[in-house]
Amino acid sequence: MRRSLLSRIWPNATALLLFVGFVFPVYWMFNTAFKPNGQIISENPVWFPTSPTLEHFSTAVHAENFWTLVRNSVTVTVLAVGISLLVALFASFALARMRFKGRKGIILTFMIAQMAPWEVMVIAIYMIVRDAEMLNSLVPLTLFYTVMVLPLTIITLRGYVAAVPKDLEESAMVDGCTRLQAFRRVIFPLLAPGLMATSLFGFITAWNEFPMVLILNKDAEAQTLPLWLSKFQTAFGDDWGATMAAASLFAVPILLLFLYLQRKAVAGLTSGAVKG
Repeated sequence: MRRSLLSRIWPNATALLLFVGFVFPVYWMFNTAFKPNGQIISENPVWFPTSPTLEHFSTAVHAENFWTLVRNSVTVTVLAVGISLLVALFASFALARMRFKGRKGIILTFMIAQMAPWEVMVIAIYMIVRDAEMLNSLVPLTLFYTVMVLPLTIITLRGYVAAVPKDLEESAMVDGCTRLQAFRRVIFPLLAPGLMATSLFGFITAWNEFPMVLILNKDAEAQTLPLWLSKFQTAFGDDWGATMAAASLFAVPILLLFLYLQRKAVAGLTSGAVKG
């Protein structure tokens, strides 16, 4: 009985500890964002703000170029995710359904590209963008984000396409559909969970990217929100209240998107985990 009880308790206790470890920094970020400055710098930690304030959020929202940077971040992220999904739809279908020479090598290349650190390419990318006279532009940033999220998008969608029974596609073609029509009318509607999963993780990757925009876009009006988070400083040091409020505003879109797509995203990842 004791062994059986312990075997049920320790996995739950471990999961609870991990949950607290991951959630506590997020809680402390939002908690600090609502605290008055006196409670933030207090020697005794204040677990719940006794007199919550929106002053720090006002400071963050009224910071220079805030709405311009919001527009920049949304533009490059949405474009990068949209382009990568469009390319990955056809690439994943080809890799999952067609058999051709070099297919496994292409899949391996995508996996290696996903594992390789993008920072090693910073100098080469900077030189290319500089020679093309496109520094301080959102175009190369969008293209870089697209290339950055494309390997994971293709790998995930390929597994999900492979999970769709081939008989459905063949039945549609027997009924008179071309291969493209069968893909559009039969396979594409069944890819919704996979599209949700890849779009979510692509959005998170592009939304949080920091080093490339720091190097390519020195102009303050051509930057994105991750750089904006590092600018809340005063003559007395960092403005932690405004910094936490800014970080909270930066995290809210991702949290809302994750909560909205959670079930379909998990289904997409599990369904995409197939061989072939």
